[in-house]
Amino acid sequence: MGAETNTGAAVAGALRRIIRACVLAALAGALATSWADPARLRQAFMEQVDRRLEPPPEEAQRYGSLALDELKRAGIAVEQSRYVVLVDRSASVQAIFIFWLAAGAAPVLVGASPVSTGRPGGFEYFETPLGVFEHSVANPDFRAEGSRNEFGIRGYGLRGMRVFDLGWQQARRLWGRGGTSTMRLQMHATDPDRLEERLGSVQSKGCIRIPASLNRLLDRLGVLDAGYLDAKAEGAAPWVLPADQTPIEGAGRYLIVVDSGRIKRPAWSPAPAVKAGIKASPAPVS
Repeated sequence: MGAETNTGAAVAGALRRIIRACVLAALAGALATSWADPARLRQAFMEQVDRRLEPPPEEAQRYGSLALDELKRAGIAVEQSRYVVLVDRSASVQAIFIFWLAAGAAPVLVGASPVSTGRPGGFEYFETPLGVFEHSVANPDFRAEGSRNEFGIRGYGLRGMRVFDLGWQQARRLWGRGGTSTMRLQMHATDPDRLEERLGSVQSKGCIRIPASLNRLLDRLGVLDAGYLDAKAEGAAPWVLPADQTPIEGAGRYLIVVDSGRIKRPAWSPAPAVKAGIKASPAPVS
């Protein structure tokens, strides 16, 4: 009887140890999903993106809250851990932020960089529209040809740069009598010699210009490619995905544009130091 009791106790103890090990493994997996991936992406961001901003923790929290508020307003629940990209189009900020969003947890800032959004100008200049925009195969991306326009500007940047297409959107016209009309919202690199140095100021015709190094990071790691990866898993691999792409876990699908309305420029997002004598380009680039 005593031997049977001892054997039963030993079996029960072994089962408890196995269950505990399984629980710890599950917890470790959950933590890896929630934290390890954004940590690795942040490391890649720091190593590979050459134009970076370092907003302090309170600013990261502020913009993370804006991201959650906009998703909620759009009826999008954060049920799975995903990346999301947010742009502040305020002329006093002009910045892009990559966040890791996990259900029930505070947003984690991965990195931030300067951008250029829409400025008043000539015909067909738009104010970059606000809202939550899905990056989807319904509006196929394409790649820059690297060709120059009549002003010598490579509007989409170097050949091969990815152009993230967010589809046709309603936006405020910044010419003529104003009002609203339709524009094609895109996020892309820009001319590396004449326009990238102006990132951090309003320069575009309505699209979102980003650093070429950030473009490559988003492209190679599939940060916003959830929809494209779904299509690939279903056997319809979009041609625009790079052959050497190594998608991160938790790829996102939403680009959010907000306007913080800030009047004073924050120290962490300085205005670009454009060379003296260089005027804003008259070139009709996006």
